[in-house]
Amino acid sequence: MRNTLLIFLKGMGMGGADVVPGVSGGTIALIAGIYERLLNAIRSVDMDALKLLLRFQLKELWTKIDGAFLLPLLLGILTSLLTLARLIKYLMSDHPIPLWSFFFGLILISAFWVLKEIKQWKAGTVIFLIAGVIIAFLITTLTPAETPEAYWFIFLSGAIAICAMILPGISGSFILLILGKYEYILEALNERDFVTIGIFALGCLTGLLSFSRVVSWLLRHYHNATIALLAGFMLGSLNKVWPWKTVSSFRINSAGEQVPFITKNVLPTTYAQNTGEPSEILMGIFFFALGILVVVGLERLAAYRSTPSAS
Repeated sequence: MRNTLLIFLKGMGMGGADVVPGVSGGTIALIAGIYERLLNAIRSVDMDALKLLLRFQLKELWTKIDGAFLLPLLLGILTSLLTLARLIKYLMSDHPIPLWSFFFGLILISAFWVLKEIKQWKAGTVIFLIAGVIIAFLITTLTPAETPEAYWFIFLSGAIAICAMILPGISGSFILLILGKYEYILEALNERDFVTIGIFALGCLTGLLSFSRVVSWLLRHYHNATIALLAGFMLGSLNKVWPWKTVSSFRINSAGEQVPFITKNVLPTTYAQNTGEPSEILMGIFFFALGILVVVGLERLAAYRSTPSAS
């Protein structure tokens, strides 16, 4: 029961991160030490699993797909998406500096912690690290687009976004923002529009089952290069979660409200001068340090649980 609850809470952490444009649920999975297990569990959902389901061999199916892990994790993600969407939306609009500072510290320390998994550095490993940084940075500079609200595009958006959600550093929420569907899906969650949510979830499932196999294969055959690329994604995404931003242009959302469209990263002093609002530097430093402490604490807890005396 304790392990099930812990997995559920990790799922909630992943779901909460996926709501924030710029933060990836894959990052939380890496921090929580469940990334490769998650990929393996997703990869096990295949034709053999379908055959077991059709034969009602539920016990064998449960074992094959690692149901004791996958079910509480998915329930945690879903719970977080349905309950935290409104809170995250409030924090992003009313308290952005503490929120982004927390995630900046969390992602920064996580990237370096992930790099510790690389046991042998070669020129190719460094190239993949740099490539990851550049790719993620370029993605975070893309401008959101106006796109259709047809169900086929909602399905496609889910399939594309989920691929980013399981990649540390590349935010599925930000991909939705680029596709012009972030607010649309968030509103569907808040309003319990289960038709839209269901179509989006079906797209996510389709993308997840296919893309997870690619990442899992890369980790098995090119572990160091893949880890370097994932860490590069995380470092490159820091551009998106920088706490102090000024708005370059606005747009009108579906509710007829004026909302920021394009933002620019600035120094805290420049932020105060341009916006007339306090830069909250001390608050930013506090939450930055808190993000680091969360990762360090999780790592210490994981190390303690793995010791013979703890078990």
